[in-house]
Amino acid sequence: MSNQDIAQLVRGLAESARTASFQLATASTEDKNRALERVAALLVESGADILRANERDLAEGRENGLSDALLDRLKIDDKRLEGIAAGVREVVALPDPVGEVIEAFTRPNGIRIERRRVPMGVVGIIYESRPNVTIDCAVLCLKSGNASLLRGGKEAFHTNGALANVLARALKETGFPEGSVQLIPTTDREALNAMLKLDGLIQCIIPRGGEGLIRFVTENSHVPVIKHYKGVCNLYLDRAADPAMAEAIAVNAKCQRPGVCNAIENLCVDREVAAKLLPPVARALREKGVELRVDREAGDILRETAPDLPTTPAKDSDWTEEYLDLILAVTVVDGVDGAVEWINRHGSGHSDAIVTTDETAAQTFLSGVDAAAVYWNASTRFTDGYEFGLGAEIGISTDKLHARGPMGLRELCSYKYVITGTGQIRG
Repeated sequence: MSNQDIAQLVRGLAESARTASFQLATASTEDKNRALERVAALLVESGADILRANERDLAEGRENGLSDALLDRLKIDDKRLEGIAAGVREVVALPDPVGEVIEAFTRPNGIRIERRRVPMGVVGIIYESRPNVTIDCAVLCLKSGNASLLRGGKEAFHTNGALANVLARALKETGFPEGSVQLIPTTDREALNAMLKLDGLIQCIIPRGGEGLIRFVTENSHVPVIKHYKGVCNLYLDRAADPAMAEAIAVNAKCQRPGVCNAIENLCVDREVAAKLLPPVARALREKGVELRVDREAGDILRETAPDLPTTPAKDSDWTEEYLDLILAVTVVDGVDGAVEWINRHGSGHSDAIVTTDETAAQTFLSGVDAAAVYWNASTRFTDGYEFGLGAEIGISTDKLHARGPMGLRELCSYKYVITGTGQIRG
């Protein structure tokens, strides 16, 4: 296809989505839930087709040299497919945000003013290798009354197509317009360029993927973008940390799924307890296969207390790197104030955690760290729409305007003022 043909294709899909968005905005909760229930059922019924398509993508990914972490992000098995279907049903169970009265008041002249949640319209989602995003984003947009235009990456092309077929079938069977959820059927870069110029048809773009993709979208989009560039998440082990808890949280936050944006990339340890606390934590991480990139002080401590543990000297660039792999940068800091300063300088504002039994230190950390999610004695792996009770998420925002953190149904809404009078006129 020529660039002009691709641009016309994308515009046609966006126009169809815009038309559908007006019907979706007034759809009843019951109708939306019925469509989502059908999506969940069809995911299970079509499981064999979806898994076959996913295996094609995995095979091509191995041939193209994708890392184990990226292959894990791409993979769908029976358990993950059941989890995706369960997530759809969780969205069904959530309250419908559309029409919710955010606030209401009556003016001295008697007019009543309400601020109500309303859908944005058309939401464009641009994403890379995680095919579950196709379902998560589509169902959240549908439940919040938005049409969605999806542009997946080439790594998951076949899987995304199979999932889009499920969505299209469910919508057709439940009477929703075809334009309600659409997958752009090409991974040609020109489709992305065309999508970013449709500010009259698309109300919001949400990119999900690597920093390069997100920066490209942000720098070239005519449409407002909600984003996080990368997930450089940090864990600080305070002088009052419980050693067993510190070890468990560090291992979970790094190793449970290293290829996701809420896994930690930096470990900060209080200088006062580093010689005691760092060796067992480092050993537990090494036993899970984690490469440790250490600053000079952390390296000296480990060479003296755990000489059998291999480490790598950290470079300046390591502190701001999103590895998405079993690699962790380790530094020693001067107490909670030093940790807050260090994290605000090197982190990406995504998710940061402190382990401590000292409430004063915890509150200093929680109020001082500039991030979308801050944790006290819990793993950063909980920054997730499912774990926050949102049913799913359309993305995680590190922006401060409109939405921050995991974006669920309410974050996919704007609002309008509804004013009721009894004949008042302005003098």
